Amino acid sequence: MSADTVYDELDRGAAAVADQVIAWRHHLHQHPELSNREVATATLIADHLNSLGLDDVRTGIAGHGVVGVLRGGQPGERTIALRADTDALPVVDLCGVDFASQVIDEDYPGGPFPVSHACGHDCHTAMLLGAASVLADVRDRLPGTVVFVFQPAEEGPPVDEPGGAKQMLAEGALDDPAPTMAFGFHVTPYPKGYIGYRVGNQFGASTLVKIVLTGRQVHGSTPWMGIDPMPAAGAILTGIGQLYRQVDAFDPITVSIGHIEDVGRFNIIGQTVTLWGTIRCAVESDMGEAQRRLHTLAVNTAQAYNCTATVDYLQDVPAVHNRAEWMEPALPTFRRVAGDDRVLQTPATLGYDDVSEFVNRYGGLYVTLGVQDSEFDADGKIGATAGGRGLIPNHNPHFYADDGTLVTGVRLHCHVSYDHLTGLLVPGD
Repeated sequence: MSADTVYDELDRGAAAVADQVIAWRHHLHQHPELSNREVATATLIADHLNSLGLDDVRTGIAGHGVVGVLRGGQPGERTIALRADTDALPVVDLCGVDFASQVIDEDYPGGPFPVSHACGHDCHTAMLLGAASVLADVRDRLPGTVVFVFQPAEEGPPVDEPGGAKQMLAEGALDDPAPTMAFGFHVTPYPKGYIGYRVGNQFGASTLVKIVLTGRQVHGSTPWMGIDPMPAAGAILTGIGQLYRQVDAFDPITVSIGHIEDVGRFNIIGQTVTLWGTIRCAVESDMGEAQRRLHTLAVNTAQAYNCTATVDYLQDVPAVHNRAEWMEPALPTFRRVAGDDRVLQTPATLGYDDVSEFVNRYGGLYVTLGVQDSEFDADGKIGATAGGRGLIPNHNPHFYADDGTLVTGVRLHCHVSYDHLTGLLVPGD
């Protein structure tokens, strides 16, 4: 059977499951679960994989991770791992659809939190479930093995819990069979159906920051009898703006404080203030210098206000790096799926994704898939289409995805899998 015949069969299979993929996505969107709490999501995934008669379905990996193994009916030595992340975010759902999430997690550490798929992981999970259905139907034509990796806690588990891609690897999730390629993609506010790629760092390196400032608690009416850590916190927030000027301006970094915890109340000057944030680096080698400078800023600023500071760096995530020898043979596959004019190079981003743990260990690629009402102008900049909902970034409460584009993601998983297993998509010289 020719490759073109198999491609046609993959495309027909993707079209046949399109409505089911949309239904899965709507269900997952309406019932999101936070990192390391993806219990019902994992059950849905495992039930479907088992219904396909896969050779192996493993659950309970790194918490609520699921791995399914599909062995092809033709001889072949290659194994491709297709990865989707499954967790949601502590973000209110304002996307305006009738399947919007109303979930409130009352028990999550630091909560209660509203919960939504404001990053698009519902799309990722649904598309990979669809790809599993299509590939299972053509297993007799596959010369090798496909491993479906449904990963929990991509957004980061609670700080006192293990989780995510690193923990899946630590528990041997991909030891047998070991992939010869890892592949995945992330939905973005790019125009619907566009595949974006970058040779080099597709996503940046990241670390979670915890800064604890300690003073001396006292009544709010007698501040001179205590030591207030709040002014030190304010000075550190102001000083962070200068850190960008101390690292190479041509290789961007960002330090963002997203959450502040104070131990006290309106009439108490609290003992401690804790700053939670993140460092992102476009060039991974800059991370050590950024961490050193933030530590110096925090400790010395605290001392200037008669406080003390501790700085911890947690949940380090390496950059997602696409090597040219993998990307070049993949471009014909991407163009076959999306069209020649819908595959484009994208600029660097300081977003992160711990799929890097898989890609770094086994080789492979991670790209993006546009799912929004946007378009490119003559200068290559993205703007809203006339009458559309416009460009809304991931992690925004209004983030949305076009259901009609999900079938493109199913086809992308399937075509990349077949091309790798048949030797068309393997690293070149």
